[in-house]
Amino acid sequence: MDNVLAHLSRLQLDWSNVLDIALVTAVIYTILVLIRGTRAVQVLRGLIVLALLVFFLSVAFNLPAFNWLVSNSIPALLVAVPVIFQPELRRALEQLGHTSRYLRLFRRHQDSPMITAIKEASQRLSQRRHGALIVFEQDTGLQEYIDTGVTLNAAVSTELLLTIFNKHTELHDGAVIVRNELIAAAACVMPLSTSSLSDSQMGLRHRAGLGISEVSDAIVLIISEETGQASIAHNGRIIRRQDISRLDNILHAFLQNRGSQRELQV
Repeated sequence: MDNVLAHLSRLQLDWSNVLDIALVTAVIYTILVLIRGTRAVQVLRGLIVLALLVFFLSVAFNLPAFNWLVSNSIPALLVAVPVIFQPELRRALEQLGHTSRYLRLFRRHQDSPMITAIKEASQRLSQRRHGALIVFEQDTGLQEYIDTGVTLNAAVSTELLLTIFNKHTELHDGAVIVRNELIAAAACVMPLSTSSLSDSQMGLRHRAGLGISEVSDAIVLIISEETGQASIAHNGRIIRRQDISRLDNILHAFLQNRGSQRELQV
């Protein structure tokens, strides 16, 4: 009986144990949230399957050479993991290093002349089948991409956007970058995504929009030249077929971190 009581006393949890478990749970949950919907998920699944297979072979069979190879490969894997997950780690550190995104949760939803102008311009660009790529800078600075374009520092207006993305102007190729509700530059060169696009109607403009969303926390509005449909790219994902008549609400939700991307799909 005394042995049972002694064993139970060792199993009792104090506040430090509870805090320890809660912190580990929070770290694992945060990591899963940060990599959700990215290419890192497939890589993580592959690593888990590989780890389970190695564990099974090590336990089930006496394989000294194989066990030696595995044990000596672990240090190399610890070095390789940060390299494999470099984009996701960079995005996670950027998100943790900025607090303004959390402050947006407490802002009231207000009508923005900038978003209204972009919505009106998008409707007319869609009707005319003029493609557009508008990048909204967030916490991650996009100065290196602004430098590739033509500096404007102009107020966002429907007329200016229609002029920039007119097929017969010099600035229609490339992206417009919006910083602090001003058009910082036009005809900016964006990095192209290496991800495979399932729809053949998504061309270079969609690949560029997805690419800048993979290397930054920017929110990207894409108007297709072929179909006139609007798409939103963010956090390495692209949400297609957005209702342009609701584009102001959609942009408000993304820019102020309200709602979920799933609810915004049409």
